[in-house]
Amino acid sequence: MTESIAMLYIAGGIMLGVGAAGAAIGIGILGARFLEGIARQPEMLGMLRTQFFIVMGLVDALPIIAIAIGLYVLFAVVGGAG
Repeated sequence: MTESIAMLYIAGGIMLGVGAAGAAIGIGILGARFLEGIARQPEMLGMLRTQFFIVMGLVDALPIIAIAIGLYVLFAVVGGAG
């Protein structure tokens, strides 16, 4: 195995790991702030829930794209070279 293929495996693995960790941290912080907002103003539940799901989708989009690119690197680029 050449060094370039080994580096592609490492890059793909890092992209998968960082993508998953980033999504977990981002949604965890978002959920904590959502619960904090509901605890402070329970009457705002409807509006906060709507905003929560919109922002959660935006926060989750980038890690999903990173995971897709990481899988592409692992299976298409490295698989075709090896």
